[in-house]
Amino acid sequence: MTQQEEITRRRTFAVIAHPDAGKTTLTEKLLLFGGAIHVAGAVKSNKIKKGATSDFMEIERQRGISVATAVMGFEYRGCKINILDTPGHEDFAEDTYRTLTAVDSVIIVIDGAKGVEAQTRKLMEVCRMRQTPVIVFINKLDRPSKEPFDLLDEVEKELHIRVRPLAFPISNGPTFKGVYNLYEKNLSLFTSDEKLTADASTAEISDLASQELEGYIGEKFAAQLRSDVELVEGVYDQFDRDAYLRGELAPVFFGSAVNNFGVRELLECFVRIAPSPRPAPTETRQVEPAEPKMTGFVFKIHANMDPNHRDRIAFLKICSGTFERNRNYLHVRSGKQLKFSSPTAFMAEKKSVIDFAYPGDIVGLHDTGNFKIGDTFTEGEKLRFTGIPSFAPEQFRYIENADPLKFKQLAKGIDQLMDEGVAQLFTSSLNGRKIIGTVGALQFEVIQYRLEHEYNAACRWEPISIYKACWIDSDNAAQLADFKRRKHTNMAVDKHGRDVFLADTSYGLALAQENFKDIRFHFTSEF
Repeated sequence: MTQQEEITRRRTFAVIAHPDAGKTTLTEKLLLFGGAIHVAGAVKSNKIKKGATSDFMEIERQRGISVATAVMGFEYRGCKINILDTPGHEDFAEDTYRTLTAVDSVIIVIDGAKGVEAQTRKLMEVCRMRQTPVIVFINKLDRPSKEPFDLLDEVEKELHIRVRPLAFPISNGPTFKGVYNLYEKNLSLFTSDEKLTADASTAEISDLASQELEGYIGEKFAAQLRSDVELVEGVYDQFDRDAYLRGELAPVFFGSAVNNFGVRELLECFVRIAPSPRPAPTETRQVEPAEPKMTGFVFKIHANMDPNHRDRIAFLKICSGTFERNRNYLHVRSGKQLKFSSPTAFMAEKKSVIDFAYPGDIVGLHDTGNFKIGDTFTEGEKLRFTGIPSFAPEQFRYIENADPLKFKQLAKGIDQLMDEGVAQLFTSSLNGRKIIGTVGALQFEVIQYRLEHEYNAACRWEPISIYKACWIDSDNAAQLADFKRRKHTNMAVDKHGRDVFLADTSYGLALAQENFKDIRFHFTSEF
């Protein structure tokens, strides 16, 4: 296969949603239809039900939530599909925002009973900023839900995007009969026993006026479906793929992921309409996927994918060219040439070594602490990819060692977990105490849990009152030294030795900015 053919058959996308809308369940069913797994797992695992493939961390299985993005790849109908299942909880949004820089399209999952929720709006903003094409999947129709037309109006109004239904549900809740596929003109009938395997009955009905329809779903629902479809064709424009690719139009599907319903329709249509890898922006130019030279960037680092080996994996998104095993590539930030003897492809935490990867693929690189989020690899050109967000922490606590004998384990654990980019570590200039800053309170629980279970180190948290952390620099060395002397009690250094001002109130921060005109205050660590 030529490189261009390999690029054209790639589909890399993320599944995003508010917590509990059914992202991970949908991901499981997509894997099932793709033949990547044979029995779908449940989000909360117990001895009877198998756990979800993408929730492989112990804490995810216990809580029934995703706390880290998982990457899974499989082949379907001649396409190579890479799915990234993201956390929905807002305390882990950081991971999700970064993941959105590495995908070419997105599937947004919405709960049919709750409609559009807060986190969905925020994620949609990121997609709009990047003009990422989105498909909407309205889930949980096996439970009582809002009316389909109300849901479509809500998506248009709340997410500020035009919609076009490509499937339409026949009732919902206890009377849910199935989904009519407007894209392929066939009917999928719903059977309510939970389906963990990939078979659902479909009936080909090209003409809704035919009497066959009553035979399948009864007179009342047949009449309702005919009037609904007539309304859809009257109100909504025909599906326009170009508008979808520009991020202006969202195709909408309905179904029930837990019962495997409407998932096949979504996947079939996705393979046809979703974009193959798109150009990636750098500070100096656009990188086109078809360029012969390899370029790629690290968008995520995960410590302890396999707790038995203490390994760290950097996730590299290939943007152009062909990535080859055992070939030298330039690590732009350090200026060193590096080669990788065992780059891996993922199926959540299961990994297999690969020899080649193409634009759109996500490759795992073993990392001994050399890589940072945002690092670029090229064949010699000095590029820096843009748009990879980093955050200013909003919550702060002192971290204290709860077991003096485990000092080394704790130090190593903190060091590795901070590299994942989920939290920031500051060392106070006043007393040398370590402060952790995160974007959400749940992160503290996750850090404590992972330190204990992955590094065998116990920690405890102590409160500290900080309003904001700002990185500071200045061309005026005298003023910078004066500022650091006067604000000594509020100064700290981050993991990379840069000066950080820990403002205790918004007034204190405004005053500092006013009094020290030559100092630049940065609210993210990317500068």
